[in-house]
Amino acid sequence: MQLRTLYQKLIEGHTVATLDEQNILLFCDLHLMNEYTSPQAFAGLYEEGRGVAMPGQNVAVVSHIIPTHPGTIRVIADPASALQATNLKKNCDTFNIPLFDTNDALQGIEHVVAPEHGMIRPGMVVICGDSHTTTYGALGALGFGIGTTEVEHVLATQTLVYRVAKTMRIHVEGALGSGVTAKDLVLAIIGHIGAQGARGYVVEYTGAAIDALSIEARFTLCNMIVEAGARGALISPDQKAIDYVLSRAPDLSGAYRDAALAAWQALDSDDGASFDAQVDIDAARVGPQVTWGTSPDQVIAVDGRIPALHELSDGALRSSAERAMAYTGLTAGDAIAGTAIQHVFIGSCTNGRIEDLRAAAAVVRGRNVAAGVRAMVVPGSGAVKTAAEAEGLDRVFKDAGFEWRNAGCSMCLAMNDDVLKEGVRCASTTNRNFEGRQGRGAITHLMSPAMSAAAAVTGYITDVRELKELQ
Repeated sequence: MQLRTLYQKLIEGHTVATLDEQNILLFCDLHLMNEYTSPQAFAGLYEEGRGVAMPGQNVAVVSHIIPTHPGTIRVIADPASALQATNLKKNCDTFNIPLFDTNDALQGIEHVVAPEHGMIRPGMVVICGDSHTTTYGALGALGFGIGTTEVEHVLATQTLVYRVAKTMRIHVEGALGSGVTAKDLVLAIIGHIGAQGARGYVVEYTGAAIDALSIEARFTLCNMIVEAGARGALISPDQKAIDYVLSRAPDLSGAYRDAALAAWQALDSDDGASFDAQVDIDAARVGPQVTWGTSPDQVIAVDGRIPALHELSDGALRSSAERAMAYTGLTAGDAIAGTAIQHVFIGSCTNGRIEDLRAAAAVVRGRNVAAGVRAMVVPGSGAVKTAAEAEGLDRVFKDAGFEWRNAGCSMCLAMNDDVLKEGVRCASTTNRNFEGRQGRGAITHLMSPAMSAAAAVTGYITDVRELKELQ
């Protein structure tokens, strides 16, 4: 009997046809859509006179362009963005596809909305026209992003021409220290293997440190590994994952529930299964992380120093670092802690869930946003916002001087009203720090919610472990 990895089991279970040695026709259990990667796909369906094969296995969300200003009614002011939202609703109505529209109370970021409503279950293949679909690996589902042409193919057939990936195991032993989170862990991993370190691989996370993480922390871990080039991420579903899904999937009952539980028990890599690559990480050696450059792999511990160019042996890395320092205005050899910031953003599909907001609120409680800093909290979904308000987290943030916003992608990327001005330096819980990602000329430092909150109340990049009340 051939020993198989979890990834191989999922691929084999969803293969409709083998096309050649590298490519298969893959069945997709769920297809998520947003407003900016679907218009051309629907246009293609209209031109060819095709329908949608399985409307009920497609779900749409307006998330990237939506304004997050406080208020009960949201209006998209930008004409082009408003047209995208209007067209998405028209297309969903035409093809009978469920839609979380602009003013739906449960609207939010697709990668937050889908799992919190029980749409994501172990063993599924989930696709979306967004790279951070890898998030769903936290529940033992294979998620990955696709392009617009592929979106059209999936709508028409519920299948995808898919090139099979290589496999990588990232094994994390030990325990994360105080003040260190899944965001710090994944940033440290990306820094260790590089922005292309997992290119062409589907990653499976294993080890005691992974087992200890909450499901929401695992979402963060799977979400961001795409920044190392990964084509997917997986964590074998344990009891935590099963309990998470069952609590959000009331339709699973009786014989259906029993069948699901039996199938989920088999979703792990066989003992002795071979991976194409292996990375070992000691969680105890990971500290709070901060990016210093314009790529997520340009990252150091908060108590570290920006690398000197002569320390970078690779010419391409040196060139990239030199350009990044010119953009961010930082100097090789300097400490990152103490760098003044003008803006703080807490949210996104990486860190906009209730646990993230609780972690930030724990730092903020009893403190005030530093003078000269603008700080924003944007929940990942309407459900997260409601839960946070029920716990009083909104009051903690507002009392401290934060803006408490409506759900959406917001300042993760400059596709809506929340855009940083040139030269503004932002402590951000998002997933990318590319040039211009949050606004032309804006500077992004990626870090955890707790670290971002610490920056907000001090006015500079701060080691959250040094705030006395948290020790």
